Amino acid sequence: MEKHRVVITGIGVVASNAIGTADFLEALKQGKSGIKQWEELEKLNLRSQIGGQPNLSEVNLEEHLPRLLAAKLTNKGIIYACLAGVEAWKDAGLTPSEETTDFDSGLIFGAGDLSFDSWINREMPSYPIDRGESKKLGSRTISEGMNSGAAAYLNSILGLGSRIQSNSSACITGSEAVLMGYEYLSEGRADRMLCGSTEGDGRYIWAGFDAMRVLCSDSNENPTYGSRPMSATSTGFVPSGGSGALVLETLESAKKRNAKIYAEILGGQVNSGGQRGGGTMTAPNSEAVVACIKSAVKNAKIDPKDIDLISGHLTSTKGDPIEIRNWSKALGLEGGDFPLVNTPKSMIGHAIAGAGSVELVACVLQIYNNFVHTNINLDQIHPEILEIIEEDRIPKKSVNQEVNTVMKANFGFGDLNCALVLRKFKE
Repeated sequence: MEKHRVVITGIGVVASNAIGTADFLEALKQGKSGIKQWEELEKLNLRSQIGGQPNLSEVNLEEHLPRLLAAKLTNKGIIYACLAGVEAWKDAGLTPSEETTDFDSGLIFGAGDLSFDSWINREMPSYPIDRGESKKLGSRTISEGMNSGAAAYLNSILGLGSRIQSNSSACITGSEAVLMGYEYLSEGRADRMLCGSTEGDGRYIWAGFDAMRVLCSDSNENPTYGSRPMSATSTGFVPSGGSGALVLETLESAKKRNAKIYAEILGGQVNSGGQRGGGTMTAPNSEAVVACIKSAVKNAKIDPKDIDLISGHLTSTKGDPIEIRNWSKALGLEGGDFPLVNTPKSMIGHAIAGAGSVELVACVLQIYNNFVHTNINLDQIHPEILEIIEEDRIPKKSVNQEVNTVMKANFGFGDLNCALVLRKFKE
């Protein structure tokens, strides 16, 4: 059976340096950082006291969400998802249905651990349960804490009736959700899918990472310098919250609606290193990473030399040179033949489960607007990276140029990998 072509017709984003795709586009072009030092983290004596939190004070929630949800939702991961998802849906020229169910559309929206966010907003440890006052928990304790809460609340706004799912696969969650939506649509099982992911933020989840000693702790006095992927001086990632959303649609459906088409998804791959061969709960099995990238290229039916840009995972850790080496091995490209490579993480930090979807929105914006965004904080590129690729392959300022083919990958805790290939739409 011939597969359906799948295109992207709407995008939405909530990131630490901008809320909304128009502002996010300008932030990417300008190299605007959303990382700040947080007095609360200093008071809690965390080693790393910096992070990226989307500025909800700039947003009137009632202008974007139903009044009841805007007034009562407290879980930031869910709020981010609803904002990004509704923006993407409307950007695609679609209208949320208040009465009927849209059985031609579905939703795959992943999340990390929304319960951390719930604890934060209910001021643990003085939790009502521990005081024998469980009746004070409120009716939304479960719905805001369950992993599928983001997808459920978002769909309560949109009223979609096809496949509704929430995945959770650590740092590949967002890119995996998009790949799952692509596969579903390519089989002709729906007309369109809203795909994305979200991650909340705050002291509990950030303290957990801080205890693992994987966060940047040398930039508390200079927070915007903390996230520096591919740098010789990077010491750990900077955590952040955020959400990205993309409306995926069969080409037939998009044409029928005369919808704007941002880009086409050509294919991808997801796999695991099985936590063997060097892979662990926190480190990737390089052999599996290479296999994932190779399979994605094969599934997308492209020549690696056609790739204009790699949007890497590149978290600002000691794993960055290993990642570049894996890309080079998988694509068979090195030196000046290697594609340009960047990541928004230098500006927005690492949004964990939200990372892949936010970064895919950045990929779409670069394809549609023909530019490659900068990598900030790159005073000194890691020498092991320069042994593999030429320095000019890593933009230190935004570049205006034709961008036709982008490859995006994320690699997550549990030795999980996901790669996608996007291309400028052509008939």
